[in-house]
Amino acid sequence: MAQQKRDYYEVLGVTKGASEDEIKKAFRKLAKQYHPDLHPGDKDCEEKFKEVNEAYEVLSDPDKKSRYDQFGHAGVDPNFGAGAGAGGFGGFGGFSDISDIFEGFFGGFGGSSRRANPNAPRRGQDISASVTIEFMEACKGKRISIRINRLEKCPECGGSGSEKGSSVKTCTECHGTGRIQVQQRTPFGAITSEQVCSRCGGKGKIIEKPCPACSGRGSVRKAVTREIDIPAGINNGQTLRVAGAGDCGVNGGANGDLNVTVYVKTDKMFERDGYDIWTEVPITYAQATLGAEITVPTIDGKVKYTLPAGTQTHTVFRLKGKGIKKLNRTDFGDHYVRVIVEIPKNLTKEQENRLREFDKALSDKNYQNRETFFSKLKDMFK
Repeated sequence: MAQQKRDYYEVLGVTKGASEDEIKKAFRKLAKQYHPDLHPGDKDCEEKFKEVNEAYEVLSDPDKKSRYDQFGHAGVDPNFGAGAGAGGFGGFGGFSDISDIFEGFFGGFGGSSRRANPNAPRRGQDISASVTIEFMEACKGKRISIRINRLEKCPECGGSGSEKGSSVKTCTECHGTGRIQVQQRTPFGAITSEQVCSRCGGKGKIIEKPCPACSGRGSVRKAVTREIDIPAGINNGQTLRVAGAGDCGVNGGANGDLNVTVYVKTDKMFERDGYDIWTEVPITYAQATLGAEITVPTIDGKVKYTLPAGTQTHTVFRLKGKGIKKLNRTDFGDHYVRVIVEIPKNLTKEQENRLREFDKALSDKNYQNRETFFSKLKDMFK
């Protein structure tokens, strides 16, 4: 018993009173969604695509639409004496085949697919992965191992998809093109359309005995370990491209690429700003007042720096070229040192007394900012 056809308005997802533009818009969306070129070998999508085409063929034609609205499917049946048969890919008056439809509607979507060789080499898909590295590893670079899952050529069949001892044959239905032409007779003449070959599913070849290891796909998914070089200067969130480390190609095509996003941990001592490094170094009141040689940590180790006498808190000094190597370059950023004068706590009575005596021995001239402040204040209240 033949399966009952669905209502054409239901197929396109529009109401019975839908306008011509609404019908055309719904058709475009569904035709793109179920086009056989996007789902090679998928019988369900192929049938839905046919159903969508059939519905649009009727609802886009005012005469057929009128008969369908009045008599239902019987009104557009060939025996009713009007129109072409509903079904297949024909009947789109003004278009010679399905590629012309997409050429007209979508600017070439699927337009050249009928001329493409289904057995031509195709590049594999790119794959993505991510790694987290230490701050110093990003500064200096490092070779690391990463675990990835990718498609590799089936080792059992060598990528042919055919069981050992059996062969792959050219499809006799489409002669290896993956497409077949269908001709329909209509009151306006014969219309030729093109569709995916149902026998080979658009592949152009027939595998009589599929490889049991890959089920005829020619590839298997495998977890592999790959070593990659993290270059010095890589920053948090940047992506490295490893050429040829992605999924294997089809029909001898090149492998895709591996894109690795690098995440960098923060550091307790250093803060990064581009290729520059910032760090804070605490100093004593005496060091700031009298000047001193201090030790500054950098990504290359400890260095000595001489503070001038009278250094104020939050003063910033630059160590030129002591920052991070610039990515894929030979020069380096700088290292900025912010000194913080630490105020002593937990003084003994003797220390407090000595500090008070020292403070009394000073005058406003020993404090440049205080002298300037009180001078402005005095002028203000003259």
